[in-house]
Amino acid sequence: MDKSMQTSRQHKWTLIITILLFLGITTCQNLDQSKHSLSYSSYQIPSDKIDTPIRILQLTDLHNSEFGEDNQELIDWIASQSPDLILLTGDLLNSGEPVTEIATNLISSLCEIAPVYLSLGNHEIEYRDNFGTDITQLYQDAGAIVLEHQYRDITVKGQSLRIGGIYGYCLPDKYLETEEADLSECIFLWDFENTDRYKILLSHLPIAWLKNDALEEWNMDCVFSGHLHGGQVILPGIGGVYAPDMGWFPGRLKGVFDSKDGKRHLVLSAGLGNTEVIPRFNNIPEIVCVDLVPEGGW
Repeated sequence: MDKSMQTSRQHKWTLIITILLFLGITTCQNLDQSKHSLSYSSYQIPSDKIDTPIRILQLTDLHNSEFGEDNQELIDWIASQSPDLILLTGDLLNSGEPVTEIATNLISSLCEIAPVYLSLGNHEIEYRDNFGTDITQLYQDAGAIVLEHQYRDITVKGQSLRIGGIYGYCLPDKYLETEEADLSECIFLWDFENTDRYKILLSHLPIAWLKNDALEEWNMDCVFSGHLHGGQVILPGIGGVYAPDMGWFPGRLKGVFDSKDGKRHLVLSAGLGNTEVIPRFNNIPEIVCVDLVPEGGW
C-alpha cells in the first residue's frame, strides 16, 4: 500500500471518529438538557369576557423531577413572572415510588407566590391505589386547592372565573350513545359549563380535546392539559416520536389549539419530567405562561 493511500485512510478514519465523538457529545448534552434545563412558553389568549389581563402559570408532569435544590430554580422563575394563578395539571409524582415530598414541598412554595389550583393525573390515581394514600389530602395540606370533578367560582382582579378540574377523557356527550363516554364526566361537565363566567378547566388527559371534538362540543373557554410529555423524542423537521395514549408520531403535542370559531382554547404543555423507558431528547422541560387578555389585546 503506498503512502498516499495509507494517509487517505487515516484521514477517513479520523473524520469518522471525529463525527462519532461529536454526535456522542451532542447527544449526551441534549439528554442532560432535556432532563435538567427549563424552557418557557408564553401565550396570549384574548376573550371578550376579560377586561383586565390575568396571568396564569401552568406546570404539569413533574414526575418527581427537581430543578435546582428543592426545585428552587423552578420556584424563582415562577415568582419572577408575578402570576395571578398557578395551575398544576397532574402527575407531580410517580405512581411506583413512595416519595411525595418533592411534590408537596413544591406546592407549599408555590402557594406563597399565588393561589394554586390542582387537578389529578393518572399517576396520582395509580399512586392512591398502589399505596393506599389519600394523595388529595396531602396536596390540600400543602396548600393547593384540589379539584377532582369539582369547581370553584372565584374573582381575580375583579373578573369572574370558574375553575374546575377533572381526571378523565372528557368525551363529548354524543359518545354516550355508543357507551364510550363516561356519564359521570358528562354530568360534571354539563354543570361546569353552565355559567357566563370565564371557564378554565384543568384536564390532565388531552386526547378527546385533540381527537374527539371535545373542544367543539364542550363550552369551555380554556382547557389546560399535559400527559403527552411533548412527544418524548423530538426529531428536527418531524416532531415528536411518541406520546402516551397517542402512539407513534402523534402530531399536535404542545402549544395552544383553538376551536373552529376561535372562541375555545386548549393549552397543552410538554411538561417537566418523564417516566417513559425512552428518555426525553431534544425536548426541554417546559413551563407555560398564559396571559388572558381583553379582545383586541392590551
